[in-house]
Amino acid sequence: MAKGKMKVHSLTGRITSKLVYEAWRAVRRNRGAAGIDKVSIQMFEKNLDANLDRLMRELKQRTYEPLPARRVYIPKDAKGTKFRPLGIPAVRDRVAQEVLRRLLNPIFEAKFHDHSYGFRPGRSCHQAVEKVLEIGQQGYRHVLDADISGFFDNLSHAAIMRELSDVIADGNILGLVEKFLKAGVMEGGKVRPTHVGTPQGGVISPLLANIALNILDRHLHERGFRFVRYADDFVVLCRSEDTAKEALTLVEHLLADQLGLSLSPEKTKVTRFHEGFTFLGFDIKSRFVRIRAKSVENFKTKVRRITQRSHNLDAEMIEQLNRVIQGTANYFATPWSHCGDAYRSLDRWIRMRLRCMKFKRKSKVDNVRIRLKHFRNMGLLSLSELRKTCVAG
Repeated sequence: MAKGKMKVHSLTGRITSKLVYEAWRAVRRNRGAAGIDKVSIQMFEKNLDANLDRLMRELKQRTYEPLPARRVYIPKDAKGTKFRPLGIPAVRDRVAQEVLRRLLNPIFEAKFHDHSYGFRPGRSCHQAVEKVLEIGQQGYRHVLDADISGFFDNLSHAAIMRELSDVIADGNILGLVEKFLKAGVMEGGKVRPTHVGTPQGGVISPLLANIALNILDRHLHERGFRFVRYADDFVVLCRSEDTAKEALTLVEHLLADQLGLSLSPEKTKVTRFHEGFTFLGFDIKSRFVRIRAKSVENFKTKVRRITQRSHNLDAEMIEQLNRVIQGTANYFATPWSHCGDAYRSLDRWIRMRLRCMKFKRKSKVDNVRIRLKHFRNMGLLSLSELRKTCVAG
C-alpha cells in the first residue's frame, strides 16, 4: 500500500503507432455516439491512417488539444425524475484517452488495494459482494454503508494530479491528463469550463477515480479497517458499532480534506448485517442476498419501454426483450444470491405484459389464449430457467 519511491519517466516515448492503433480498436469495439465535432466512429475510420498518424504526432509533440465533451443526461431512476450527466468526448479524444489509460493502468494497477474491485482487469461486482460476505462471516457484522455525493462531478482535480505526479514524472503525460480534466463540456450550444470532476463517459475517468480513491483505501488499510470498494461504492466492515462510527468520521474528514468530496447524509448509515444494507444492486442481510427493489424497478422500466401496447409482438421485439432478460439473469443469479421468487414473479409479469401487447388489454382470460408453451416457441427467455444455468455454471 505504500507509495512507490521511484517515479516513472519517459512514458511519451512509449506512444507508438501500434499503441495508438490498439487504442482505436478498443474505442471502435465500445462504439458510442459522436462528440461535439459530430464525427462518428464510421467517419473517423474512413480516413483512419491519417487520423491516427496526426493523433500520435500531437500526443508526442505536446500540441494535442481535446475538445469539450458533449453533455447529455440519462435517467438515474426508474421513474425518470432524476438524471445523471454524461460527457461524451469526440472520437479522437476517446482514442487519446485510451492511449493514456493503457500507459497508466499497468503502473497504478500494482499500487491499488486488493479490496478495490471496480474497473480493474480480472475483477467484478460479484467478487466484491463475495468479499463483503466473506468478511461478514469472519465476525465483522457492523457496516458503514457509505454513499459519496456526486462523486464524478465533484472530484478534486488537484487530488487527481497530486496522486499522478507522485508516481509519474513525465510532464507531457501529466499535462495531457490535466487538459482532459479541464476540457469543459458543451451544453445547449455553450461551453462550460470544468474546474472539478471527471466526466462520466470519459474513457479514462474510471482509472482516474481509482487513482484518487486509492487515497481512501490507503488510509483505511493503515488504520486497520476492513473494507470493500467498487469505484465510488464502498462499505467498511467492523466488529463493533463504535468502530464503524470511527470509520465514518475518518472517511468524512478524509474525503473533505483530500478529495473535496462529502458523504450523502440521507444515503450513508452505520448498520448491521441482520438489519441489512445495499451494495452493487443487491440487498444484503444475514440470511440472504436478494435483488434490491430499485434494481427490480429499473428492470421493469426497461421491459415497459419494449413492451408498450402500441408495439408489435414479433421476433424483433422478443430479441430486444431477451437481451434485457439475459443481462439481469447473468448479473443477479449467483450461487450465493436468493432471487428465485423474484425471478418467477418477474417471468409472470413479463408474460402478462406480452399478452397485453397482443390483445391490447389486461385480462386473465388471455392466459389461456397464449400459454407458456407459445412464448417458449417464440424464443422468449425465462429468468427462472436462466438462473438455473447461471447457478449451475
